[in-house]
Parts: sequence; structure tokens; C-alpha cells
Amino acid sequence: MKKISLSLLTVVLLASCVSKKKYVQLEQEHGQTKSQLTKTAVEKEELEAKFAKIEARVAEYNSKINELSEENDAQFVTVDGVAVISNDVKKQMRATLKNVAPGKLSEAKTLKDSMNLALSYNLQKSLDTNTLNEDEDIAIDIDETVVMISISDKLLFNTASYNVSSKANDILQKLANIINSEPSIEVMVEGHTDARTINTPKLADNWDLSVMRATSVVRKLQNEFNVAPEKLIASGRSSYQPLVSNDTKEDRAKNRRTRIVILPNIDKFFALMASNE
Repeated sequence: MKKISLSLLTVVLLASCVSKKKYVQLEQEHGQTKSQLTKTAVEKEELEAKFAKIEARVAEYNSKINELSEENDAQFVTVDGVAVISNDVKKQMRATLKNVAPGKLSEAKTLKDSMNLALSYNLQKSLDTNTLNEDEDIAIDIDETVVMISISDKLLFNTASYNVSSKANDILQKLANIINSEPSIEVMVEGHTDARTINTPKLADNWDLSVMRATSVVRKLQNEFNVAPEKLIASGRSSYQPLVSNDTKEDRAKNRRTRIVILPNIDKFFALMASNE
């Protein structure tokens, strides 16, 4: 009986020893696992921080790329060596040209031609020349960076007179709106006569008549349509820059004109005209 008890005790003790070793081993494994989890958590946080930095750098690079793209659109490009416009304006110009009649569009052979055509289209729309005879009453031309609007004598003055007619109010108001809308615009008003000589108590010759007509238009723009006087220049050309010969009544009528010469920042001016569509 004692032998059996001793043997049983030995078995219990051995079993107890094995369980303790196993427990210690499990404790060690638990500690290692916990340590590994802690290490993994720290590595995860480090990776997340690195990833956040990478995302921030990517966002910064994308922002710079977008800024460069916008800068490129705003950068100026030279048109045939004379006019300077931006890529943004080129896009506006292409959009405008979609509205131009195919016949006129086919006449544009260069970028400069296209720019002139688009500007002319927008100007005519702003001035609402549909009620006028474009060939005789008003003509728009763009030469390099200068915009020229020629208005026939019959729209502005009576024969041999330098007093501006009230029937000119509508066209002068529209011109004033364009001039006033952009601070960078300067305007020269040129008076032109035909070749017939004039001599009256108030006018010595065609020089006097052309200058007085230009001055009358300038005064009206200033006094009645609130155009800043520092933006205006009055100039007389007499009869020395005819459009055609002075041999017929019709041709003399074409030569009697007032030319509005607009000296704009061409990029701002085109943007202004395009915004009026």
C-alpha cells in the first residue's frame, strides 16, 4: 500500500513539474508575442507616418504641376513677331472663331489673321453694327497691336461741320463703354477729310476741319460719356491719308471719316472683348 502511494506521489510530482515548465514556456511565448505585437504596432505607426508624408508630398507636387499648368496658360506668346497674347486668350480666340462665318474664316491664313478676325468679330458685336452698312458706315481693322474703328462722316457730322450730330450718340456711347471698361486702353481720335478745300471764317483749311472734328468727338466722349480725358488724344489728318481717290462723290464720302484708334494691352483687350460675348 505504501509502495502504491509512493508511486502515485512520484507521478503527481512529475506531472506537476511538466506543467510548470510548460507554463513558463507559454509565459515566454506570450511575452514574445506581446513584444512582437508592440513592435508591429510601432512599425505600423511609423509606416502610417511615412505614408502620410508621402501623400503630402504627392499633393504638393500635384499642386505645383497645376500651378505650372495655369502659369503656362497665362504665359505670353508672340503672334507673328508683333502682338503678344497668352495661351488663355488663344483658347478664347478659338472659341470666338467658331462663331465667325466660314467665308471670312477661310481668309485667315496666320495666327495674326485669326486674332484680328476674332477681335473684329467681338468688337462688331459690342458695337452692334447690324443696323449699319459695315462697308460705308463703320469699318474695323486690327493692325499689329492697334485696333482701328473708322466711322463715316455721315454718322457723326453734317457736311463741312465739326459739331457732332445727335445721331452719333448711340455709337459713341458703345465706344465709351468699351474704353471705360479697361483702364489700360488709350484712344486717339483722328479726323480725316476729302480733298476739297475749305475756307470759312472759323476754318482756314482742311487741317482745321479735321482737328476740330477730332476735338469735338473727344469733348463729347469726355463730357457726355464720362471717358477719362487722360485716355484721349485728338488728332487731325486733313485730306492726306485717303482711303480711295477723291474723283467721285462716293469716293470722297469714304475719305471723310473719323478714325478711333484704340491702343490697348492686346491680351487684356481680347479678354475684355471675349467676355462681352
